[in-house]
Amino acid sequence: MRKENSDFKTAFVSEAGSYIDNRDYFAFVELEDMACYVIADGLDTDREAHSAKMAVSVILENFMEKPSLSRRKIRQDLETAHEWLKFESRRVRLKASVLVVVTNYTRMVWATCGHARLYHFRGGRLNLRSKDQSLAQLLLEDGRVSEEGFSGHEERGNLLSYMGRPDRFEPYISNKTPLSDGDVLLLCTPGIWEEVELPEMLDALAESSDPDSLTDTLEDIVLSKQQQTVNNYTAAAVYANKTFIEKPKNRKKWIIRIAILLLTMVIAGGGIWYAKARQAAKLAETVVQMTEFEQEGDEYASASDYPKALKAYSEAKNAASKLKDKLHFQLLRNKQRVAQAMTDGDEYVKDGSFDMALDSYTKALGEAEKYKPFKVEDIQARIERSEAVAKLTEVIKEGDIHFQNQDYTSALETYKKAYRAAIEANYPSGQKQLETKMEETEGKINTIYRETKTLKADNLEKKGDRALAALDYNAAIEAYSLAQEIYQEIDKLERVLAMERKIAKADEKRNPIVPAAGQSDSSSLPDGGMPVSGMSGMNDWNEMNGQNGSSGNNGSYGSNGSGGTSEWSGASESNVDRATRIEGSEDQASGGTSSPDGSTSSGPSSVNQGTTAGSEESGASPASSTSDRQDRSATPEGGGGS
Repeated sequence: MRKENSDFKTAFVSEAGSYIDNRDYFAFVELEDMACYVIADGLDTDREAHSAKMAVSVILENFMEKPSLSRRKIRQDLETAHEWLKFESRRVRLKASVLVVVTNYTRMVWATCGHARLYHFRGGRLNLRSKDQSLAQLLLEDGRVSEEGFSGHEERGNLLSYMGRPDRFEPYISNKTPLSDGDVLLLCTPGIWEEVELPEMLDALAESSDPDSLTDTLEDIVLSKQQQTVNNYTAAAVYANKTFIEKPKNRKKWIIRIAILLLTMVIAGGGIWYAKARQAAKLAETVVQMTEFEQEGDEYASASDYPKALKAYSEAKNAASKLKDKLHFQLLRNKQRVAQAMTDGDEYVKDGSFDMALDSYTKALGEAEKYKPFKVEDIQARIERSEAVAKLTEVIKEGDIHFQNQDYTSALETYKKAYRAAIEANYPSGQKQLETKMEETEGKINTIYRETKTLKADNLEKKGDRALAALDYNAAIEAYSLAQEIYQEIDKLERVLAMERKIAKADEKRNPIVPAAGQSDSSSLPDGGMPVSGMSGMNDWNEMNGQNGSSGNNGSYGSNGSGGTSEWSGASESNVDRATRIEGSEDQASGGTSSPDGSTSSGPSSVNQGTTAGSEESGASPASSTSDRQDRSATPEGGGGS
């Protein structure tokens, strides 16, 4: 079964372009041992008969009747289609350009008549390209046309051979060409290769991972040319992802066959002896086939390739049945059962039915111990792996239940536990599944965490707003700072900046800015009095100025009349922090005042607060700092201290 042990993917695109009728046609058939791909470009203008479709249908019908990789058989199929076109040419002469590719999934033979092309790519490079049967191709081979100008040459449509030609038909048929894993076959009509250059094909191939994407890309390139007239175009891509690996020819087998045949011919003289010799030779050949198939099955079973072992044992059992060899028939049937059980177990594992897989493996284990080709340790390993994966599935279901109940923390822990078990069980698909589940669960946990933190920060911000409104600036700053830290943690930068602004606002209200010494405007003071500097924490100006004999907290500060100087009276020791008493006796310069105890005072002065009583007389000079220690106060002309 070559097709089952290979991987060929096919896709195609076929459009009419700017025309109503699409004269191109492509079809293919993939059988168990061979496949055939046919593409055709109709060259006639008959509206009723479709020459391309007709030629492709005849070729595929003949191929399916007798699939063969023989060059002679392929030529016969092409000639049959050629004669059919000639027979159907009633109104006009039907003709077509045809390309055929036949493969047994290991090698291929291709045939062409006309200018439908085959491109064979290997490893991202062009391995071969079919030759057109046109005058332009001859000019290219003679060196009269360059490769770059070949696709657009005016004689590219001047065909020297095509299907339906009235005089002679001479298709080109290649030899058997080996295929390799990863090869790409591109079959196309002139509508594709005339518009898409080889470098563009290679670029499209590099960008494509499957035949569908390759054909779609080629179509996009054709349409991107924006030609005024777009011809019919058809492209079919065949990706040989895996080719069938043939077993090397057994020369010894053929030698034995020939020896048996010669021996039989020598013994048999003729007549009935010849018939018996033929029968003996046929039986001998069947014996050889049975032995070879059994050996092949044993090799596959030893390599743990149970599907191929199953097929080989089946062929050997059929040969034993023909020979009526009951002993070998029973032996081969038992081996076939073991291979079948192992194959079924592997299929159950792929489908995720691990319970059924365990039953199949256990059944195979009971029989495998009797036959050497089967490795018991391999079967036991598969049983252990299936048991581990079955348990793993239960753990995953448990995690899913936690996830559905929104218990994401428990779900994540369960998924992690299952992930470690998947690694130990060598279960790649389970690992990938669990990685997706863990990522989704972690996303849910992170979302909830951010929402919780955001709610907490919002509540702290509201708490700070309430404290600020109540003039509790320290509490407001503390709440804003805590909210800012949380916003910073969850990367809400806008809210971080907003908290910074609120903190600054609360700090300004807690510590208001006080004017510096000597910056007050004297015009704002009553009667042009002296400015007050450094008065942080003191009573207001009216109390300090002592107007109308008002009494302060630390003593009375009275006025002695117009133009008189003022003095402190009744000050207690607690007002040292506000005003520094000027002690000692010092001669007053002129117009000084004397205290009741006979000492001379230069007027009230404060070191800590810098408070000075100014003269009520217009034009008096402002008080200097206490470091001057000089009396700057002025008294009315001729006035004395009280």
